[in-house]
Amino acid sequence: MKTMKLGTSTLEVPVVAVGCMRINSLDKPEAERFVQKALEEGANFFDHADIYGGGACEEIFADAIHMNDDIREKIILQSKCGIRKGSFDFSLEHILESVDGALKRLKTDYLDILLLHRPDALVEPEEVAKAFDILESSGKVRHFGVSNQNPTQIQLLKKFVKQPLVANQLQLSITNANMISNGVNVNMENESAINRDGSILDFCRLNDITIQPWSPFQYGFFEGVFLGSEKFPELNKKIDEIAGKYDVSNTTIAIAWLLRHPAHMQPVTGTMNIERLIDCCRASEIYLTREEWYEIYRAAGNVLP
Repeated sequence: MKTMKLGTSTLEVPVVAVGCMRINSLDKPEAERFVQKALEEGANFFDHADIYGGGACEEIFADAIHMNDDIREKIILQSKCGIRKGSFDFSLEHILESVDGALKRLKTDYLDILLLHRPDALVEPEEVAKAFDILESSGKVRHFGVSNQNPTQIQLLKKFVKQPLVANQLQLSITNANMISNGVNVNMENESAINRDGSILDFCRLNDITIQPWSPFQYGFFEGVFLGSEKFPELNKKIDEIAGKYDVSNTTIAIAWLLRHPAHMQPVTGTMNIERLIDCCRASEIYLTREEWYEIYRAAGNVLP
């Protein structure tokens, strides 16, 4: 597995992150096999959130990996907080409580990265800054970032937060590529030209914030997977054609498409299928040509002016 620097940090991470949102769908032996295979593939970056399984996913992961000091040194743990039932909460109290809960469930003393999960309309950035200072000085969190935030929201936080924000986890796939399309269709009168995120892709590149694409195989908002879907015949035909050229699976090509972008993104997988995880990891070995990248982009229905 190839590695990369996460944001402006010195943290060396695999280019593909393992999302653990669905690990509660596995029984204990299955979870143990899944985590072990991830480690064998060099995929030692595990993404969590306090809401995944109501916290159960973090507990299941810790048990599956048989967490101890030796194991902890070999893995990178990221978790997220801020989503509550019926609301979002970036208050000082909630952030601190959420981290303590995650550490307990993960059976560790620290998180490598903490992300703020979804923008809180009532955020007081001074409180976020205080929470980050407490977490950093106590050693409970080593790096910080955000998720699903636009440039202005990040700039507001940065007015008060002194720690670098190393990552921004955003929805992005071949079929959900508006953050790319609006930059291609500047000043055009079509749907693809609509800027829905404040040019977050360029903002993150300018500020050395690593984009972590979530749901890299989904279309819509969890409407389904585009691979093999009858809704995307041209896309699947093109992906299968290129997959055949490289002698890899369509899963590998879908991740390789994201990795080919010069923003140096770190896709977050969601699969609990070992073979599919291996296919995701194999994407780090594939470097699509410019022509192949654009062929896939257009086959998904994305517009070039």
